Amino acid sequence: HSSSSTDDGDKRASSQSWSQEWERLGLGARLPRSNNTQMTNLLFVQTGFGVDQHGDRSNDGATKAAVRAVRNAIEFNSIPGVIEAIPGGRAEMLIQVKLGVPIDSKNDKPMALDLSHVAKVFPYGRLMPIEVVVGGLAFSTGRIVPELGDKDDEAICVAACVSIGYDDGSQNTK
Repeated sequence: HSSSSTDDGDKRASSQSWSQEWERLGLGARLPRSNNTQMTNLLFVQTGFGVDQHGDRSNDGATKAAVRAVRNAIEFNSIPGVIEAIPGGRAEMLIQVKLGVPIDSKNDKPMALDLSHVAKVFPYGRLMPIEVVVGGLAFSTGRIVPELGDKDDEAICVAACVSIGYDDGSQNTK
């Protein structure tokens, strides 16, 4: 992912902000403090899916569907008790994201996507490296709508699993 620095050396998970309001408030997930960070205590698992039916995906691939999938996984949950159980609260909450993305028929790998757009969905926490695997679904919509930028009638569906927890330090070797 791309990252930018903050005043205390914390690195943001995305150089972009979800909104001007989030930018003004300093919201946005950070990267883990260490490359050795592991989620040793899993507290909450959320799943979602997102679909992109229209547009030219030659540049952003499955990005729009992936952002929608992650938002679908997290936006209908409130986790106040979970946050209180995490040492350091929401600032130290670890976020693991796994995305099931349809296969790109040209190279037999998951379709391309811009992970910085996925990263900017999270208002706080520490975003671990996003895992992308072959999954999801690509299907024909039966329509091409040129006014919406369609180059074909393919729709993309991405599945997301977003897990939160923390690292209690028990797995770190010194």
